[in-house]
Amino acid sequence: MKVLSVNLGHPQPVPYTDQAEGVTGIDKKPAAGPVRVAAPGPKGVGASGLAGDSVCDLRHHGGDEQAVYAFAREDLDEWERELDRSLANGCFGENLTTEGLEVSRALIGERWRIGRSLVLEVTSGRIPCRTFQGHLGERGWVKRFTRKAAAGAYLRVIEPGEIRAGDPVEIVHRPDHGVTVEMQFRAVTTEQELLPRLLAAGEALHSQALARARNYVAAQQG
Repeated sequence: MKVLSVNLGHPQPVPYTDQAEGVTGIDKKPAAGPVRVAAPGPKGVGASGLAGDSVCDLRHHGGDEQAVYAFAREDLDEWERELDRSLANGCFGENLTTEGLEVSRALIGERWRIGRSLVLEVTSGRIPCRTFQGHLGERGWVKRFTRKAAAGAYLRVIEPGEIRAGDPVEIVHRPDHGVTVEMQFRAVTTEQELLPRLLAAGEALHSQALARARNYVAAQQG
């Protein structure tokens, strides 16, 4: 298991985002050297956890619970076959393109050590948006991506550090609750009946998903 590339984005003007300034950093490119990764701060204030990476819409992206976004090269390869087009590392807006790691089947709260010192913790899957669809230029992309439920994983920073392409990834903690990124994604998109099962992941779960699960359970009981 390793990081194939560490990808950074810079603000670019585009016609397909509803962000006020009309710019996005979704088109990320592999960095040439090491990149410092640290907790960026709470959502709405903190941006990306990677130094040199831009997050332009702080309403929906960035912050401590979405400090880093990882996507498996194997899933990109599958999309290449389905879409019949080339998909470069970083083109899904991911900070980390990985190899040998089942990112969307990772457990919420699972911890990865990357390189010498960086430790990340899985919090949730990525919800597709209008900007993602516009960036790829694929008609009906949001629905198509949602149906597959291979969403990639958002991660929080537990221990900061520097990383670079080629760094090994080691799973240093796996919870025993069975709540995967794929399950969490399905619960908050197409299968809300799964929401109660997310509670087993506890505080490791992205706070918005945790609140939604708790509200759903309360409504069912009330």
